[in-house]
Amino acid sequence: MLDANEDREFSRIFAEPEDVQERAPSSLKARLYTALVREQQTTGSLASLDATVSAGRGVCVFEKLVQIAPVGDQAKTPFFCGVCHARILGEHLENPPIFWSNCPYVAFKKS
Repeated sequence: MLDANEDREFSRIFAEPEDVQERAPSSLKARLYTALVREQQTTGSLASLDATVSAGRGVCVFEKLVQIAPVGDQAKTPFFCGVCHARILGEHLENPPIFWSNCPYVAFKKS
C-alpha cells in the first residue's frame, strides 16, 4: 500500500499539464489495459467478481451474470473482457459502438 508521500508523488508524475490538449487514443488505452490485466494474471488469479462487487466496484452486464450465478470463486476470476466483443471493438475503433455500463472499454472512449 502506498503511503501519503508516494501517493502525492505518483499524482504529481502522472498529472497532465493544463496546456496539453492531446490525449491518448481510446484504442491505445484499451490495448494497454488489456496488456496490463493479462500481465497481472501471470502473477496469480484476479480478484473474484464477488470480491470486486463487495469492494464497491462495478461490473459489466456479462460479469454480473457470472457473479450472480451459483458457481465457485474459481469460475468468477478469469478476465472476462478477454472474450468480449467490447474489448475487440475498443482496441480497434476510436469511438466503439459499445454502451455497457461499467465496461472499462466504454470508459476509455469518454476520457
